[in-house]
Amino acid sequence: MIATISRKGYFSAAHRLYNNNWDYKKNIETFGKCAHLNYHGHNYKYIVSITGEIDPETGFIFNLQKLKYILYDEIEKLFDHKNINLDIKEFSSINPTIENIVIFMWSKIKKKISSNLDLKITLYETENNFVEYDGK
Repeated sequence: MIATISRKGYFSAAHRLYNNNWDYKKNIETFGKCAHLNYHGHNYKYIVSITGEIDPETGFIFNLQKLKYILYDEIEKLFDHKNINLDIKEFSSINPTIENIVIFMWSKIKKKISSNLDLKITLYETENNFVEYDGK
C-alpha cells in the first residue's frame, strides 16, 4: 500500500530579491518592495510530504521522528533567523525567491531519504503566497 506522510516546519528569515545585472529601477519595477536595500523578513511555514510504500514490519513510510531531526538539521538550523542572501552561501549568487528556496530545501532533504520515496515540499512565504515542488 502507498500513502503519504507530512510534517510542518517553520523558520523566520530575511531576504532581498534583486538581480545584480539590472539597475535599481528595473529591480524595483520587477520585485517591488522586495528589492529595497535593507532586506525584509518572513515567517515561513513549510510542509514536507513523503510518499511511498508502507513497510509491513514498521508500519511506516518513513520514521517521522527521523524526519523531524532531518528538517531541524537541514532546514531550520540553516535558515532560522538568518539573512538568506548573506548567511547562506548558496544564495550569494541565486535570487532567494520562494521558488529557489524550495528547490534548495528539496535537494537537501532528498539526499537524506531513500531514492524509492517521493518528496514534495510546500513552502509558504505568507499565508497567501506559497509554492510546491516535487523534483520535477
